[in-house]
Amino acid sequence: MKFITPPGRPTWAEIDLHNLVHNFQAMKSHVGHEVAIMPAVKADAYGHGAVECARALERAGADWFGVALPEEGETLREAGITRPILCLAGFWPGQAHSLIANDLTPALFQIEQLDALENAAKAAGRRVEYHMKVDTGMGRLGVPLAALDQFLEQATKFNSLKLDGVMTHLASADLPEQADFTARQISLFDESATKVRARGFTPRWIHEANGAAAHGIQRSSNGSVNLIRPGGVIYGLWRDVVNPTVPPLDWRPVLALRTRIAHLKTLPAGSPLGYGGTFVTGRPTVIATLPIGYEDGVRRALSNRGRVLVRSQTAPIVGRVSMDLTLVDVTEVQGVELGDDVTVIGRQGALEITAEDVASLADTISYEVTCGVGPRVPRVYGCAGE
Repeated sequence: MKFITPPGRPTWAEIDLHNLVHNFQAMKSHVGHEVAIMPAVKADAYGHGAVECARALERAGADWFGVALPEEGETLREAGITRPILCLAGFWPGQAHSLIANDLTPALFQIEQLDALENAAKAAGRRVEYHMKVDTGMGRLGVPLAALDQFLEQATKFNSLKLDGVMTHLASADLPEQADFTARQISLFDESATKVRARGFTPRWIHEANGAAAHGIQRSSNGSVNLIRPGGVIYGLWRDVVNPTVPPLDWRPVLALRTRIAHLKTLPAGSPLGYGGTFVTGRPTVIATLPIGYEDGVRRALSNRGRVLVRSQTAPIVGRVSMDLTLVDVTEVQGVELGDDVTVIGRQGALEITAEDVASLADTISYEVTCGVGPRVPRVYGCAGE
């Protein structure tokens, strides 16, 4: 696949939309066509670019999109996305009218939210749908199980609202050692869905599974679950969030992060490098300066630990990573030249550095790595055949 690099600073992220669609289709085949899929495109699609990714996934048949904030949903609507959009974290005071105007569905868990949405719905002359989130053990957002009966009783009084979905979030679906905890969450969720129906509500959508759960858990319930919410796996990020005891699907990475050598110099032995001089050359050393730093996705934790690919060879990061610049020891890279392509994340020749590799060195997860590719890094999109 050919990507056209942008003008200006030679640092960019390549987004492979063909691989994105491939991953979506792999999940679709895995769960079956009777289950709807809601790709999570929050946080700018985990750093991949929400609008372009949503457009590609909408063409591929995505049923819903999941965002965190109403503002993220509004951006998608402005870009022409037409599929239903769920605001997973609900909405904030003052946003109810905008929520309705942009046809966004909120996940709700407080009666005060229902009050605000009811008033806005009446003002708009609309009946507005929402999904109720139940806290079955994550401990973040959701109606506490002890308060569920009271919540449902009060929810029956809102005539301009329709409870159209019931959801929860599984905390440890990727951890085989916590299988009992996950099974308990699933059991509590099934009981909650039963209570919702017993109160006379008729939700169309029942959902609990993120990518890890959809991939690795054999669901044994009342069979009502009909929607899944894959996140990182859609972007090929799976090694540190999928149950390692379950064979992976053919997940393919979507993002590559690249730059070019902006400056080359040979320094004598004993030369300190970067802020604080945390690396000192032990021999005559060829140093490449890269126009990329921690604002662009090269985490500061990679100082004196990380590596990049130059001319299909590995080169270590030396000295502290700066906000805008990174130093690399290219002494062993045969034929290195000014302007050579450098891969921070991605494949070059026979070698590859994955987001999970970077995350392991930085003591974090791949999601934080790709979300950390800052907005000043242009995303370049490509599909097969381009």
